[in-house]
Amino acid sequence: MKIIVIGATGTIGSAVSKELGERHEIVKVGSTRGDVQVDMTSLDSIRQMYQKIGKIDAMVSTAGNAHFGPLDQLTQKEFEVGLGSKFLGQVNLVLLGQDFMNDGGSFTLTSGILSQDPIPGGTAVTPINAAVEGFVLGASIEMPRGIRINAVSPGVLEESMEQIGAFFQGHVPVPGWKVAKAYSKSVEGRLNGQVFRVW
Repeated sequence: MKIIVIGATGTIGSAVSKELGERHEIVKVGSTRGDVQVDMTSLDSIRQMYQKIGKIDAMVSTAGNAHFGPLDQLTQKEFEVGLGSKFLGQVNLVLLGQDFMNDGGSFTLTSGILSQDPIPGGTAVTPINAAVEGFVLGASIEMPRGIRINAVSPGVLEESMEQIGAFFQGHVPVPGWKVAKAYSKSVEGRLNGQVFRVW
């Protein structure tokens, strides 16, 4: 299969690219690095990415920004970070990507543990993750031509603990290779409209 991995140079994306790259052709996409670059907040950039890559069999998104910060310092501006990037960015990857997806292909998006298990400072992230999961559920019953859509909801990764572990006190970190297996299940399996939780 020809698979786009967006966020391929990040922690999760690198693990996913390694896992799927053992069996498939991977097109690595990043905001500044990779085979192709994309700005997920720009419809034109997403469209140009697909036009450059052409027809695909799967798209995996492990990218998307959201704001972390205490509730008493949040304004609409902080929520808009996640809305424009992690939520609408991933939604637009699907909406614009349908025309480039081969019959029977799949989209896999990324939500995160905070949709179900919030942390202090994550109030602007929790609803974004939940919205991604809601979009997957709604879209799954309308996808054309046998195309599937799922999400992966990872916990905090072992590889990320040094940078962000202080925010996830009490959480049991999961290894990147285990998270990558969930993306493999989404891409290479047959399930649709699912959220694969790796906590």
